[in-house]
Parts: sequence; structure tokens; C-alpha cells
Amino acid sequence: MLNWEDPVARFSVKDAGFEPAAPAAMDAGGAVAKVMAVPDSALVEAVGRLMPSNTREAADLDNGEAHGLTGLEQVEFGARRLAVDDKRMINCRADVNQLVPFKYKWAWQKYLDACANHWMPQEINMNADIALWKDPGGLTADERLIIKRNLGFFSTADSLVANNLVLAVYRHITNPECRQYLLRQAFEEALHTHAYQYCVESLGLDEGEVFNTYREVPSVHDKASWAMRFTESLGDPTFHTGTHAADQRLLRDLIAFYVVFEGIFFYVGFVQVLSMGRRNKMVGCAEQFQYIMRDESMHMNFGIDVINQIKIENPHLWAAEFRREIAEIIHTGVELEVAYARDTMPRGVLGLNAAVFEEYLHFIANRRCAQIGLPEQYPGATNPFPWMSEVIDLKKEKNFFETRVTEYQTGGALSWD
Repeated sequence: MLNWEDPVARFSVKDAGFEPAAPAAMDAGGAVAKVMAVPDSALVEAVGRLMPSNTREAADLDNGEAHGLTGLEQVEFGARRLAVDDKRMINCRADVNQLVPFKYKWAWQKYLDACANHWMPQEINMNADIALWKDPGGLTADERLIIKRNLGFFSTADSLVANNLVLAVYRHITNPECRQYLLRQAFEEALHTHAYQYCVESLGLDEGEVFNTYREVPSVHDKASWAMRFTESLGDPTFHTGTHAADQRLLRDLIAFYVVFEGIFFYVGFVQVLSMGRRNKMVGCAEQFQYIMRDESMHMNFGIDVINQIKIENPHLWAAEFRREIAEIIHTGVELEVAYARDTMPRGVLGLNAAVFEEYLHFIANRRCAQIGLPEQYPGATNPFPWMSEVIDLKKEKNFFETRVTEYQTGGALSWD
């Protein structure tokens, strides 16, 4: 079962690569147990086993020439067959066009899981939403603001993520099974943009207003503008990994996008829209968001696994000063999302208010910190929305002829045992 709130995993170093270890224990209130990280000395020793000599030599270069292959190089005739130890997350000098043998089996499994959970926006019935939206007394002004603000933010946010993946991240990840998942993720980001457009079209909203929200509404603009700072440099065609500074830049930008943008910035909107769905309002939009939330769960967890793998293979990048910088990035992300919560709920609605969201974002930020091996930044923060996990975790009983169950999978992925 997919879970947007996957338990925090401990780090585990194996000869064949990083694999998430057994999940940390959680108490009845959802609190996460302490994460046991691999000591620096153990990481250094593990890296020696993980890196073949040719990639160790490449990683030692500090002249900008050690960056990885793109997959568009000339094919060398007579080259030896690829070995699993030749593979590496970044700066790999081995053939990146050869998918197997797998080194990071978790990446391939996430690709298979994503393919099994395929969906399309048009499959969701929007008739009830259309009737409610057209009814002058169907929704309050505050409820309408929530829908418009979130469609405005998300409609371009997933396009920003897709552009970052295709134009920046894909180029610097030099592992083919991870690239395979990135291609699937890029498609899903396009699918999410399609879903928001479908909601906008169904409700008859002003498309120009909604899609230009990130240029007209300060709280939305600030989030998008902040995120763009962490992708423009990676999209620079002259940027290459292979130096200490460049590799840290890549790691920083991956954390900004997977941990903050997808792991924090999406939470206020998802809670707001799903809260409306729980009250039998805008149920079609809520169902669209539920599918999207399931996909984003996997995106975030994949990104965190990539981040942790890069740290394991390059422990020198995770220095104390760099960790302090990452903590500041997370703090800034939380502040921007709190401002967005205040903007979308100026008076409070649906039993929600900005103060409750601030507590929730502190709780979420603590989880993200634990997942990448940072200490909690907001001690004592609690989860005011335990039902959010239930939205994804619990099986739903739905009339299949009226709507799809969110656990629906493609036929080839179903087990009939």
C-alpha cells in the first residue's frame, strides 16, 4: 500500500548499494523514533567498497572533468560488459545506457509501482463539483478562495518540477534505473498539470487568471521564485558535477526540490482540498488531489533515497557547515508555506486556520529532517491532521461503476491469488 507518510527509514550500507532499512518505530500519536545514522567513519569505509577504482579516480578529480557521462557518447566497440560495481549515482564513468545489472533495486521497484498505479484525470467524475460551483450558495467565499488559490499554485508548480527534472536533474543523475524512474516522474508531473487544467476547465474558471497566479499572488509567487533559484544553476549547460562545490550544489538543489518543494510546499493545499472532500464538497477535485498526492508521495520518497545514496557515496559532501545550510533552507521553506496558509485562509475555514497549519508544517519539517539525517528543527511539534495518512492508507469502498478506487492498479499488476 502506498503511503505519503512513509515511516522514516534508517540508513543502511550494503555492498550492492543503498537500500532503505527497516522503518523506524512510530508511537500511537505518529511520533517518529530517533533515526540511527551511519557514523562518518563507517560511511567512509563503506564508500571504499561501493566505489570501483575507475569511479574513485574520477571522483578525486577536482578540475571539472570528472562529471558523469550523458549516454550520448560514441559507442565503444569491444568494451567489457558492465558490472554492477561500475554504477554510481553521480559522476559515473560507466555506460549509462545499460539498465541492467541493477545496483539500486529500490529505484526500479519504484518505477514498477508508479507504472502499476496509472490513472487519467478524465476518469474522475466532476459533475457534482460543477453543480456545486455554479450554485451561488453552494460554497462560501473562503471555500472558493481555497479552490482557486490551490489550482493556481499547483497548475504551474508541477510544470516547474517537470522542467527541473527534464532540463536539470536527469542530466546529472548517472544511474540508468534512477533515470528510468525520473522519466516516469516527468510524465506524472505532466499528468498532474493536466489534472489541474481539467479541474479549471470543468469549473469554468478564468484560465488566464488561474495559470498566471504565480505572477499575481505574492504568496504563490514567493514559493515559485524561491524554487527557481535551485534549478536555474543546474539547468545551466556549462554546469557539471565532479568537483566538491558542484556536487554540493547538486545535493542542495535535490534537497530543495524533493524535501522542501514536494515534501513541504504541497502540504497546505492537499490538506485544504482533501478537507473539503471529507465534508462532501468538491469531491471530484478532492479525488484528483488524492491521486496526485499518492504520486507525490512516491516522488518525494524516491528523491530522499537518491539524496541519501549520494551522501553515502560522497560522505565528504555532508559537512557540518553544509548541514547548517540545509537546515536554513528548510526553515525558509516552512516560513514560505506558513505565509501561503495565511493567504489562503485569512479568516479560517473548514475548522482550519493558519496557526494549526504552522504546527503541522513544523511536524512535517521534523519528519523531512529525520529522513535525510538532520536533527529536528522544531522540537515538540505534533500532527494536528492524523487523518491525512488515513486518506491514503485505508482502503476505500467505492462503487466501481461511479468512480475508481484509489488503490486501482493496471491489470498486469494485479494478483489473482
